[in-house]
Amino acid sequence: MAYDRYAAICNPLHYPVVMSTRLCRILFIGSYVIGFIEALIIVLYMNRLHFCKSNVISHFFCDVMPMLALSCTDTGDTEIMIFILASLNVIVSLVTISLSYASILSTILKINSTSGKRKTFSTCASHLLGVTIFYVTTIFTYLKPKKSYSLGKDQVASVFYTMVVLMLNPFIYSLRNNEVKNALIRVMQKRKGSKQLK
Repeated sequence: MAYDRYAAICNPLHYPVVMSTRLCRILFIGSYVIGFIEALIIVLYMNRLHFCKSNVISHFFCDVMPMLALSCTDTGDTEIMIFILASLNVIVSLVTISLSYASILSTILKINSTSGKRKTFSTCASHLLGVTIFYVTTIFTYLKPKKSYSLGKDQVASVFYTMVVLMLNPFIYSLRNNEVKNALIRVMQKRKGSKQLK
């Protein structure tokens, strides 16, 4: 999405050529291939672990960290591999996003009209909010040792990066629509008015 925003804002006339169907397919397939390879490596590392305690995971889904907490063998190699893969993933993604948004910011600053700047910035701000929430909770969950695993905190973090970000996207993007904004303001004013009557 960062590259899409970059192409749309920095090179709007070239957008249909730059973001061709072929490039979209390559980006789509590439992200799935990288995710599959990373998951396969982690599964192969976890396959060497032994689980002699309970096989019940107190989590919303079968995640890596709760499984490592159940292992009764040394998980050092697996933790290092997870840390390396997660770090590479985060670094490559954040560098790409940062470079895209640095270019976008310099382009926004060159726009003469205030309304054009505001509209362009609001488009980018909504994406950045979703990305920030996703990456902060993902980093909190995966870039730490098994010893610091906390059932309650990690469950809350996993809810954020698996559900909250996805649920926020339609809300964030719809707030750019003036009709939705005005309807939300009317609802909030009605609530404020009904609280004052009490």
